[in-house]
Amino acid sequence: MGALTLTLVIVFSIFRISFTVDTIALNQLLRDGEILTSAGGSFELGFFRPDNSSRRYLGMWYKKVSIRTVVWVANRETPLADSSGVLKVTDQGTLAVLNGTNTILWSSNSSRSARNPTAQILESGNLVMKDGNDDNPENFLWQSFDYPCNTLLPGMKLGRNTVTGLDRYLSAWKSADDPSKGDFTYRLDPRGYPQLILRKGSAVTFRSGPWNGVRFSGFPELGPNSIYTYEFVFNEKEMYFRYELVNSSVVSRLVLNPDGSKQRVNWIDRTNGWILYSSAPKDDCDSYALCGVYGICNINRSPKCECMEGFVPKFQNDWDMADWSNGCVRSTPLDCQNGEGFVKFSGVKLPDTRNSWFNRSMGLMECAAVCLSNCSCTAYTNLDIRDGGSGCLLWFGDLIDIREFNENGQEIYVRMAASELGGSKESGSNLKGKKRKWIIVGSVSSVVIILVSLFLTLYLLKTKRQRKKGNNPYYMHHYVFRTMGYNLEVGHKEDSKLQLFDFATVSKATNHFSFDNKLGEGGFGLVYKGILQEGQEIAVKRLSKDSGQGLDELKNEVIYIAKLQHRNLVRLLGCCIHGEEKMLIYEYMSNKSLDSFIFDKTQSMELDWNKRFLIINGIARGLLYLHQDSRLRIIHRDLKAGNILLDEEMAPKISDFGMARSFGGNETEANTKRVVGTYGYMSPEYAIDGLYSTKSDVFSFGVLVLEIVSGKRNRGFSHPDHSLNLLGHAWTLYMEGRSMELIDSSVGDMHDLSQVLCSINVGLLCVQCSPDDRPSMSSVVLMLSSDSSLPQPKEPGFFTGRKAQSSSGNQGPFSGNGVTITMLDGR
Repeated sequence: MGALTLTLVIVFSIFRISFTVDTIALNQLLRDGEILTSAGGSFELGFFRPDNSSRRYLGMWYKKVSIRTVVWVANRETPLADSSGVLKVTDQGTLAVLNGTNTILWSSNSSRSARNPTAQILESGNLVMKDGNDDNPENFLWQSFDYPCNTLLPGMKLGRNTVTGLDRYLSAWKSADDPSKGDFTYRLDPRGYPQLILRKGSAVTFRSGPWNGVRFSGFPELGPNSIYTYEFVFNEKEMYFRYELVNSSVVSRLVLNPDGSKQRVNWIDRTNGWILYSSAPKDDCDSYALCGVYGICNINRSPKCECMEGFVPKFQNDWDMADWSNGCVRSTPLDCQNGEGFVKFSGVKLPDTRNSWFNRSMGLMECAAVCLSNCSCTAYTNLDIRDGGSGCLLWFGDLIDIREFNENGQEIYVRMAASELGGSKESGSNLKGKKRKWIIVGSVSSVVIILVSLFLTLYLLKTKRQRKKGNNPYYMHHYVFRTMGYNLEVGHKEDSKLQLFDFATVSKATNHFSFDNKLGEGGFGLVYKGILQEGQEIAVKRLSKDSGQGLDELKNEVIYIAKLQHRNLVRLLGCCIHGEEKMLIYEYMSNKSLDSFIFDKTQSMELDWNKRFLIINGIARGLLYLHQDSRLRIIHRDLKAGNILLDEEMAPKISDFGMARSFGGNETEANTKRVVGTYGYMSPEYAIDGLYSTKSDVFSFGVLVLEIVSGKRNRGFSHPDHSLNLLGHAWTLYMEGRSMELIDSSVGDMHDLSQVLCSINVGLLCVQCSPDDRPSMSSVVLMLSSDSSLPQPKEPGFFTGRKAQSSSGNQGPFSGNGVTITMLDGR
């Protein structure tokens, strides 16, 4: 027996070798049975086999926890069948897991090369790729912290880098014995005001609520404690949640389990194991939208769901049978701005913020006035509850997923019809039996009237003085914009205030509109680069007298862009009107427009797949903002590669809103006799029947995606084997399983093929002939960031694109599935 034991010990020692260092260098191998250990002995990296499984994975686990707890897995979707696996640092500066036949099963796919690449497991549990001894995290070639699995460790970011598009989120294991991706994901949703959302597939099961400066609205228990500190960061570049341990000797982690429960657990010892500290969802009231729209859930009440005061069940019979899914409706419908006001509800989890808007600088009274002035606004509250409250958070559309808390709930002001206000400032009680204050529109209206009167008086005095000065450019600005119904001087603080430029300033900035300063041109006229006296670089769009774009188009640009604020929309700085001169002044984009890159053989070499995919995602997010998340619902109507500008980091920005239109209320589509846009990008229903909707922009986006992937223009596309346009060519390749042939040769071999194929699939879904078949932009954004399978697209609109060339070499008219159309105002 003793000899057998000794033999087993020797065998175990042979196959489990602990490296004395935490690093492997170029062309070194970490074989199955060998272990990398972090410098302080907290984590180990190696190959492992889950219980009740024969498959092997490269993973990381706690060294000091006696029950092996894996926190990260590399090849979770491509397991090894045996113990032949190795981890290797390649000369391309990547980490790769290979099997016995040297087939790469997983790779870190770093986009940067390195002279002396090394891989190191840090004491934090972060596996990093770096160049030599460069320990600056900003210079890491790759890190596992950017690609979490089911565990959030201290120092990891749960959220998004809005510049690069990197989305760090948790995905549950399929089961306790299978680390492949399961049904549940937990990620930061950037729509409206960000919140953490737990999903099963695409269905929302729980959400954290928005951050209020202290905690997420749906986590009343989150506060100062002895285990960990936490923060939520939200700026122009990043939005994420992160925590750090107070005592480094404590072992605590946040884990998403296969059943969809999110838990914080702390390790005690081998006897007690992992102890639950907190969890979500906690109870039935945490189930997303359990009580439907305008319903409030209280776990201590029976039944759990009630309609908010001023609302009644939509279907009383269902409600009586404890089916609350259809929610509640108003007792008295709203009649916009006809004596309406707000009712304060206290102690609640704030509603879903995916259809919200926010402003950090507004006070609560200004917030109320803004909400009251917009018929689609249904509620408002403070964005930050610290120091008495600050900022403004507005909801548009129905309020959903509200619950009551016994402590640390928030206040929300819900819009009500005049008859529901009760005629008093304080009446009735809320669902907790506490008094609820009624905020009457009169107080808000009085302040608004006083402010408007003051502005009007000052404005009239100023314009009166300007008239005495004759044809003054300043007066001309105000005359024109007063006829638009838009006062440039009383916009919402700095986010919509525009500067009025005089002609002399613009002329000097552009060196008198010299040819050397010319950036480009279109149907509207010329664009020039300029430098203001203080050194700020600008782009000047000078409308041509015969461009067909006049005051209406200028008005569109000013009103829409001035009210829209998003990182993927170009920023309008101001305008200049001087006699017949009409100019718009934008932020300068150093890399000009997208078409100058993707359609140019030399320039396209600068766009690897990672950059192209970030551009696709950025355009999608900008379009989603226009369609759903902005104060206005905007249809761009002229989305094309030439109207996508690129900043110095190649981040895309949608521009040119001269043809844009807004929808209000429940409007979903409109009709026009004046079809405007660009050949090759217009949807069939718009080009043929003049019908435009958000799905028209979706079609244009799909064309853009296929152009970005292929590097080919849809309009004028030619192929020796057929007469199809780019859409028809892409769809044919897709149906034949040859989509990879569409990829631009300039992209090179270093790309994520599954990501490229997903983009092609999404592009084809967007250009389907019927607008009803096309996805919404919210679905597009989700599909681009999801690993789940996508539906098969139907035949695209304008499948043929052009007729075969005639003997004269001239192309026939643009054809759409057998219907010949004539374009009006096409550019």
